[in-house]
Formats: sequence, C-alpha cells, structure tokens
Amino acid sequence: MTFGDKMSKPLKVLVHGTGFAGQGHSAAFRDAGAEVVGIVGRTPRVVEQVAQDMGIAYGGTDWQQALQDCQPDIVSIATPGGAHFEPIKQAIAAGCHVFCDKPLTADGETAAELHRLAEAKGVKTAFAASFRYMPEVLHAKRLVAAGAIGEPVEVECVSHFNLERDIPFGWSHRAEDGGGRLNNNFTHKLSIVTSVVGETILSVMGDVRDDLGKAPIVKGVHNFKTRREHIPDDLDDPSLEWGESNVEWSYAVQAQIESPFAKKPVSVMFKHGGLHPRFNEDYIAFYGQKGAIYIKGHYGGGPLYLYGADKTWTETALPADIAANIPNVEGDTERNWRYLIRLLVKDIQGEEVPPYQGFKEGAQYQQIIDILRRNESWVDVTHLG
Repeated sequence: MTFGDKMSKPLKVLVHGTGFAGQGHSAAFRDAGAEVVGIVGRTPRVVEQVAQDMGIAYGGTDWQQALQDCQPDIVSIATPGGAHFEPIKQAIAAGCHVFCDKPLTADGETAAELHRLAEAKGVKTAFAASFRYMPEVLHAKRLVAAGAIGEPVEVECVSHFNLERDIPFGWSHRAEDGGGRLNNNFTHKLSIVTSVVGETILSVMGDVRDDLGKAPIVKGVHNFKTRREHIPDDLDDPSLEWGESNVEWSYAVQAQIESPFAKKPVSVMFKHGGLHPRFNEDYIAFYGQKGAIYIKGHYGGGPLYLYGADKTWTETALPADIAANIPNVEGDTERNWRYLIRLLVKDIQGEEVPPYQGFKEGAQYQQIIDILRRNESWVDVTHLG
C-alpha cells in the first residue's frame, strides 16, 4: 500500500470522554472527514448509550484495550484535565496523533513531559485553546497584521461570568482535576491575544483568588453543560454534603508579548471574575499607536469596532472570506473545535495548513498557570514611609 492509498482512506479516531466535549469532538472529526471508530468513558451504561446515539461501533471503559482494539490514527481527549496524562501517554506510545482539550494536564511538569514524548515519537498534536478561531478574532488578526492600528502597544481582556456559586462540586473545583478559571478561561484568552499580536510570551505576573470556598456534592452530574440543572433546591438541608474548592475563581494577570508588528513588547492585561456580575459588556481591546480594535464579548464574539484616523469608533463588518471559512454549526465551542480539528486532519493527510497550537503551547500554558498560582508577584511595602 502506498502513502497515497493510505491517506485516501478516512483517518480513524478514538475518543476519550462521553460528555459534552466527547460528543462535540466526535461530531467535529466526522465533519472533517475522519471516521470515529470508538469512544471510551467511565460508566458502561453511559458509554453504551452515547455510542448508540452517535452511531459509534465501539464503546468501552478500558482505554488501553480500546487503543489495541481500535488501532486509531488519532485520539481525541475530551475528559477533564486531571484525567489527561496517562491516556495521552499511552496514545503517544501507540503512535497516535493527539487532539486534546485544554488544559493539557493538571500541572506544568506532566504537560512538559507529554510534549517531550510527542516530539520524540514524531506524532502531531493539537491543543484546543481554540477560541482564537472566533470569526472576529480572525478579523482582528488580519487588521493588526495589515497595520490598521499601527504598532500594537496594549491589550485588555475583561470578563465577568457571574457563575452560580452553588453549581455541584466536581472537577472544575479541583486543581488536581484540571479545574480553575486559569485552566478554563485564561487559556483561551491568552491564545486569542497571541494569535493576534504575536506568539512569543516574554513574561507574566498576576494574582489569583478563590472567592467560592465550597460547593454542594450532588450525584448524577454527567454533562458539564447541564450541571446548573443539578443545583439542590434546599441549600440549607443539614444532610447536604459540601466539597472544598482549591482553585481560583478570579484572576488578574499582566503579560508582555513579543510582536512582529511592534518594536517594543506588547503589554497585556487579563481581568476575569468568574463569580462576579458584569455591569457592562465583556470585551477584548487591542490598542496601537495609530488606532484601536474593540471586540464585544468575553471571547471576542463581536461585533468588532475599529478606531482610526477619523477618531471615531466604527463597527466593521466581518470579511466575506473569513465568514465563508467558518464551520457551519451552532455554538462557539463546537465551531472552534471544528476549525482546529479541520487543520489537524489536513495536516496529518499531508496538506499545507497554517500553524496551529500543539503540546508545545499546551505545556507552556500549564507552566505559566503554575507560576501564576504561586502568587509570588507581591512586594511587601508595609515597612515603607
């Protein structure tokens, strides 16, 4: 069999995770022309039901066995971050390419190890901090590269999610499971900013804070998207058990990023309040020496406004070619998965594609998060004056 014959056959994909992400990844790989040959989860009845509903031939609970049985070309990791390390390690050893949702792992050391293993094995990897593929973010990237705001100098990313404090206790409350707002919000924000102004992160500093403390323990929560539906009716019930949060729910981060469009590093401010209400819209703004770009929405959903030589903010339409290249599916998350998965599949098939983020960036992001969580940026000034 020649290389061309092999590449003419659909790539085989094995998915780890049966919840919102696992089902979303499966649909995205099918949209890219790949064949989803199996899906793996923790609970037999859930795996069986999801496999049946999605028409996936193989469903199981043993990941290593599934790798042997399915012989996939690609594995898709759609579980919480704390469950990523061993399955990815096994997949790399089996010679599989890997698509992994963020965070790559629960800490920088294990993330760096996976990057080294993937490099040594020569497999391709994709790291799904994928909101860089929001249409208006792609628009901003083009505008900055074309010099629409001159040399970029500063970026602001401000968001307030007003999450329900009583969402049932789960992986999102635990650092060891990949929870926290840095893992699940900052990864996307950092990816958005670097995609627009430059990929080289020079330095970071920041403050993180756990504003939550605890959350009710509720059984039967499977799908991350529907966890709000499981908030107990009586939070004062004395029989209710509570779990302790050990992750940040708010953060303030400063970064300096090297830009090919500027002589000096670009200053970036990230401010996120996971539990706080917003008064005005969330936004992302890019400021340059000659103008600015303002995108409404915490992940750049739009619309986009351009401030130029006329000294006014003007709503600017999305270019037709960018709009035409956006996957046709409801939901920002699902659309962005499809955009990145499409690049990965084409790359594996030998087509020329633009650069995309892999385990190198996933490991770097996780090490940055480790640094931020140590909260070592403060300088004691109580002795001054």
